[in-house]
Amino acid sequence: MKVILLQDVKSVGIANEIVEVAEGYGRNFLLPRKLAKEATAANINQAKADVATAAHHAAVRKDEAVVLAAQIKKITVTVPVKIGTNDKMYGNVTSKDIAEQLKQQTGLDIDKRKIELKTPVKGLGLHTAIAKLHPDVAAEFQVNVVAG
Repeated sequence: MKVILLQDVKSVGIANEIVEVAEGYGRNFLLPRKLAKEATAANINQAKADVATAAHHAAVRKDEAVVLAAQIKKITVTVPVKIGTNDKMYGNVTSKDIAEQLKQQTGLDIDKRKIELKTPVKGLGLHTAIAKLHPDVAAEFQVNVVAG
């Protein structure tokens, strides 16, 4: 029996793949649990269209990430911090602080979980941060920590 998998099934295949399975396994396990659907001509055409649509959406998201990365590379984010005696910072600068300042200064809304610091920011001056916008696209930008 040929079926189109709707989800990844261990030792059978991955989602949107057309596989040949035993008749009983397909009818008694995969179909009732909505893990697969029968591979009729209409379902096969729909599955191919779904794969093409998903590929197009992934390409669009990657293109948007590349454009955003080009914008971010040109930016230097200024983060004001409180300074104590002997020019020591209270705490350190986190990706949350950088994301907030990035949104305030440029209007670019990037999730704090996508911003990664090469080293912990525990002092004043220029530091490098990386924005991971897509699994294949990352942009480095400068973070200027100043007394504020």
